[in-house]
Amino acid sequence: MQTYNILTNTIDTFPEGKADFLLAASVTKTCEIGNITQAGIPGMIPLTPTLDAEYISHEKVFSLGELAETPTGVPTPALITRAVHNLTPFSTIEILDLGLVSQPKNCITHHFDIHPSEAIDKGAGINAKEVFAKGMQFGKSYELKGNYLILGESTPAGTTTATASALALGFDCADDFSSSFLHVPDDIKTQTINKALSLLDNDMNNFEKLGIVSDNMLLFCAGFLLEASKRFQIVLAGGTQMAACLLIADKLKEDVLMRVKHDNITLATTQWVAQDKNSDIAHILEQLSYAPHAVYTTFSFANTQIPILKKYDEGEAKEGVGAGASLAYAVQSNIQNQELLEQIEYLIYSM
Repeated sequence: MQTYNILTNTIDTFPEGKADFLLAASVTKTCEIGNITQAGIPGMIPLTPTLDAEYISHEKVFSLGELAETPTGVPTPALITRAVHNLTPFSTIEILDLGLVSQPKNCITHHFDIHPSEAIDKGAGINAKEVFAKGMQFGKSYELKGNYLILGESTPAGTTTATASALALGFDCADDFSSSFLHVPDDIKTQTINKALSLLDNDMNNFEKLGIVSDNMLLFCAGFLLEASKRFQIVLAGGTQMAACLLIADKLKEDVLMRVKHDNITLATTQWVAQDKNSDIAHILEQLSYAPHAVYTTFSFANTQIPILKKYDEGEAKEGVGAGASLAYAVQSNIQNQELLEQIEYLIYSM
């Protein structure tokens, strides 16, 4: 296991010390569009963020009898994050309810009176300015327990809303976003995004556009990192969705008359996203007004005794629930690939 810079492919560093882990858990009803995502159990995909929250917090789920997995049987990346926590614990694991259909049980949960957003092909119906402001306020008030913060996400169909958000703001990245699928359902995603963008007009401001095509996780986290990065280091734990979060914060900083303290922000993802032939996270990041610190961490399931896990190496699932940042966190504690692999296998065997 090793951590590399996404833009240069050279060995890179990660913040040191104990990290708080926050999971931005959210539902966009875009995830209910047929075959647009496989981030969860078919027919119950809106429950995925709730199950992820429970699992990383407790190593078991309470809201269903099983952990979220793809239709092909690939388990949620929450397994990776929880396995890392077992080997080198985070200082805290807390959940941000940014619009859930079901409350996670027995978790430390922060509530913001945010409800699941609608499907973007008919208009997400978000008060984007308000959600962004709630993120900024939480960024001002959050009390760090450890040395820095890892902010992960669980938002099924989030790469679809992230793509639409970036395009609505004028960024050139239509083909750059990844997917939980190995073979991306381009037609469904493209149709959904095009329908969403057709609802916009040139007279709308940035917040009005994002209120139609975005999701609560992106908007809240963009506001949060603008304020929180003034006070401490933040790792945005995710792939192209979190790259879109950086784009949104970069664009909206002008609307709220703020600067991005990018020296305090790192984006961390998996090698499965960074080396994905169907997406280009580096190209997304290159459109920022500054050179971001962005890393990926190598990890392989090649030696696993559980064949379904090898699908990660083949390009399924790829990222989510803070997996990439958790891998980098493990590297900082000198945890080796085999040790982490055995812990992940143990978690599966003990379910």
